[in-house]
Amino acid sequence: MSIEIDEGEIVALVGPNGAGKSTLLRAMTAMIPDRGGSVVLDGAELIKGSVESIADAGIAHVPEGRRLFPGLTVRDNLRLGGWRVRNKNLDAVLDLFPRLAERLDQIAGSMSGGEQQMCAIARGLMSRPRVLLIDELSLGLAPLIVDEILVRLSDIAATGTAILLVEQDAGAALEVAQRGYVLELGQITITGTASQLASNPRMRAAYLGVAGTVTSP
Repeated sequence: MSIEIDEGEIVALVGPNGAGKSTLLRAMTAMIPDRGGSVVLDGAELIKGSVESIADAGIAHVPEGRRLFPGLTVRDNLRLGGWRVRNKNLDAVLDLFPRLAERLDQIAGSMSGGEQQMCAIARGLMSRPRVLLIDELSLGLAPLIVDEILVRLSDIAATGTAILLVEQDAGAALEVAQRGYVLELGQITITGTASQLASNPRMRAAYLGVAGTVTSP
């Protein structure tokens, strides 16, 4: 497979469970061993680097299930995300997620699922990444909360940060993305602009809940 993300762009990566979406993000951030792929940011090859060097290069990963430190406060979770840049991005992050500013001293594990997801994304932003990888943003969240967070993603992209959004809810992902890829069994089977994917008959039948005929790619 091959995917590209431009500065300030939101790209959706959708597909069924087991397609390889989370594995791809883990490979991009050196969380699993290199097996011959390539990750290039501004001409620099990153795939041979460590997790730390990839973070330093400007890639941040918001994992599936949020993976906060539930016994720590919101403030401490954010500080852990920003320690490499001495937490200089805290004010900007709180401007994006004002609800977190009201909960800085609250234990992260006591917040609602939506607030925890906001905290996880905010923690990723604390390092001032150039590329933000978000895995299953909508998992376990009410639709209204998902919509609220998607609006924030557009605000983040407007600052120049590129976002790769991995999401089972294809409809939600395509609402905010400019382009998208469909990953099935480790292969990209459909690609195009968000509007092209939303109107693709196979995509509509398989992922958007619209009646139609599904044919093999």
